[in-house]
Amino acid sequence: MTSEMDSLIVKAENKISSFQTEADPPVAKSLSERLKLAAELMKLRITSFVTLTTMFGFICFTGKITGGIVGPVLGILLLSSGSAVFNHLQERKTDALMKRTRNRPLPSGKVSPADALMLAIVLTLAGSAILYLSSGLLVLGLGLLNLIWYNGIYTPLKKINPLAIIPGSIVGALPPMIGWAAAGGSILDPQILILGFFFFIWQVPHFWLLLMIFGKDYEKAGFPTLTQIFSVDQLARITFIWIASTFVTSMLIPLFGVLKNNFIEFGLLAAGIWLTVNSLKLLKSEKENVWFMSAFKNINIFAILVVILLTIDKLIV
Repeated sequence: MTSEMDSLIVKAENKISSFQTEADPPVAKSLSERLKLAAELMKLRITSFVTLTTMFGFICFTGKITGGIVGPVLGILLLSSGSAVFNHLQERKTDALMKRTRNRPLPSGKVSPADALMLAIVLTLAGSAILYLSSGLLVLGLGLLNLIWYNGIYTPLKKINPLAIIPGSIVGALPPMIGWAAAGGSILDPQILILGFFFFIWQVPHFWLLLMIFGKDYEKAGFPTLTQIFSVDQLARITFIWIASTFVTSMLIPLFGVLKNNFIEFGLLAAGIWLTVNSLKLLKSEKENVWFMSAFKNINIFAILVVILLTIDKLIV
């Protein structure tokens, strides 16, 4: 009888242990795990590109790399990382509903909202302080405007309007302007306005291609999407028009005196033709998900090529 009772107790303890393992969220204990989770919360792939375009704007004005670039670049990296963590907090409930995002640190329970909030505040304050001390009030104002626009306007708006990405694309236009202003340039200069406009136009098809890949996921989470208004064929054609517009916008850049080297201008033209030709498959009657993935990758490569080509032009002339 005693042995049977002992057996039942052991089974019960195993059952409870198993239940606790399944119910309790996994907790990161090692430093490397915590750093990995922090990097995921900071959306380093996105914030790195924001930092790159800030650096790009600085170089476009100065035509060289100086020590003055460190402050605004570091400040924007920290500020945009803080904005990304705030975004994780804002969308943790909808992230839990989507297959693509349900394993993120907050919906998975690996990081508590309180810890994420503390990280967001620290990053935002540190980034703001560095921007102000290195570049002044105007640059700090532009950086905070970008954070407010992303977290306070775009993020809530995309939950109620499928066209939220159009005003939201201002977030992509501001970083090069921040770099330009940090270097001493006027944000009303036509050269930086055309560069900002290019990144504004680029961001729309960048997002809509993601929508065509993960549209069902967005719908499942309750987001209003264009896939509920247009057919896949219609949305693919609209996106192709935006991709072509991105190419056309890039070809407007030389008209504003941004480029000096003709070879770089030809390189810009070749990159745009490559992008447009490879995007023609979006117009085919049969749609393959791999084509949307390819177009998404290509338009991001194109944006990086534009940054590289214009940076080379500024540094070699």
